[in-house]
Amino acid sequence: MPEYAQSLNRVNPLPDLNTLVRKARLSDVAEMYRIINYYAESQRMLPKTELQLYENLRDYSIVTDASSTDRVLACGALHLYWENLAEIRALAVDHAMTRKRLGTFLVESLLSEAREWEIDRVFCFTYEPKFFSRFGFVRVEHRSLPLKVYNECFHCPKFNTCDEIAMVLDL
Repeated sequence: MPEYAQSLNRVNPLPDLNTLVRKARLSDVAEMYRIINYYAESQRMLPKTELQLYENLRDYSIVTDASSTDRVLACGALHLYWENLAEIRALAVDHAMTRKRLGTFLVESLLSEAREWEIDRVFCFTYEPKFFSRFGFVRVEHRSLPLKVYNECFHCPKFNTCDEIAMVLDL
């Protein structure tokens, strides 16, 4: 098991914010649901049900205030597909906390986790390609990703009209 999975907390390197990243807990689901679906309502990301969050909870990390670790400021998941491929999904920052680099902090932590798992390639589907390009992600055609990736796409309400941008990062 990677070191990341053993130690739950990563302290924010930004001196003006007192935050940390930790693995999500059952008690975080309601806040994760609220944050993700706030953006889904305006078509800025895909919605998630509480069931989807519970079923995949072990994939999720959250950013929280270090002095009040029950408050979810941002969330995102690293979903492993197999030994060399993972997806960053459901990345969202509480709308009251945007522009504070919390999304950046969380992506850096998820990429660190991917490296500790010795993942070669991380991909994402996004409406925010400019954000992910800052980390080195590049746009690719959807069909360039393995078919296994589309297993979950079959249940998406936008399956036949997908307008998300596929991006990959080779680690």
